[in-house]
Amino acid sequence: MSRRFLTGAVSAGLVLVLAACGGTTKNDNAGSGGQQSTAAANPGAAAKEGVKMAFLPKQLNNPYSDIEVSGGKEALGELKGEYKLVGPNDASASSQVSYINTLIQQQQDVIGIAANDPNAVCPSLNQARSAGIKVVAFDSDAAKDCRDVFINQATTQGIGEQLVKQAKELSGGSGEIAILSATPNATNQNAWIDVAKKELAKPENAGLKLVKIAYGNDDDQKSFQEAQGLLQSFPNLKVIVSPTTVGIAAAARYVSTSSYKGKVAVTGLGTPNQMRAFVKDGTVKQFALWNPADIGYLAAYAGVALKSGQITGKQGEKFKAGKLGDYTIGENGEIVLGPPTTFDANNIDKFNF
Repeated sequence: MSRRFLTGAVSAGLVLVLAACGGTTKNDNAGSGGQQSTAAANPGAAAKEGVKMAFLPKQLNNPYSDIEVSGGKEALGELKGEYKLVGPNDASASSQVSYINTLIQQQQDVIGIAANDPNAVCPSLNQARSAGIKVVAFDSDAAKDCRDVFINQATTQGIGEQLVKQAKELSGGSGEIAILSATPNATNQNAWIDVAKKELAKPENAGLKLVKIAYGNDDDQKSFQEAQGLLQSFPNLKVIVSPTTVGIAAAARYVSTSSYKGKVAVTGLGTPNQMRAFVKDGTVKQFALWNPADIGYLAAYAGVALKSGQITGKQGEKFKAGKLGDYTIGENGEIVLGPPTTFDANNIDKFNF
């Protein structure tokens, strides 16, 4: 089975973003207040049992986040660790800080966080690291000097390119497009959008015009209203691209019962189960994503590997991630799950997540 992506018996992966703990000898991380291990990695060290890892997603009761953390729970069960889930009900920049502070007091071994803002969480994360807690960012990165590793769904470049590719195919190569993002400060969303902008500036994509980037704040009703607003403001709009599972579902729901159905395409990142009905009724022709559960699963294995001393977060270190196979840490502590997968009417029924 491929390490890159697993859904039951099917390997696949994609867009739509983990936590870890560990380390032994530490010193101050200059300028950040955090601490990093100075000990060499020991890939042959046994995985510790009883590792306490807390997952802190962007927000609770978000379908995508729920799937992500379920993979972390599964992995910690395999590793004989202790799983904990905490988080806010909104995805505001500072909403995660109080939870990090509580997790420090509870002496967790690892914190896995999908950051709502890359910098707002840093002071608290570095306090956690100073207390010996390993930090694994997943899905949406925290600033590099306040976490140990980052679990990325796919390369930022690959996701940004995929979004433009979808928009180009669905528009016929020309016309107005709009982006419906999550929050203005979402690390992953902004990184993908930056790549998309650069792709749109290339001569081969000159026919596409990005007219607006709207923000639904990963809230269903807000995203629904923003989609409605885009279509009312730009009557010649051809494609709404939403690199967030909440946004793409809300936009598809609006278009599916409006006069825009069949005229305006909706694409981006979503899960097969939430998008199946919209693919079946013709509202959505294609979209992409990785298996979110594999992100949480990989984050948990990375967290336990950090706590066990198998890795320290340095480039080139290797570790095993259960059913996903072997992984190598890349530049800046990034661990990439795998490439994106496109879902359409021909393959969507092969996936169940």
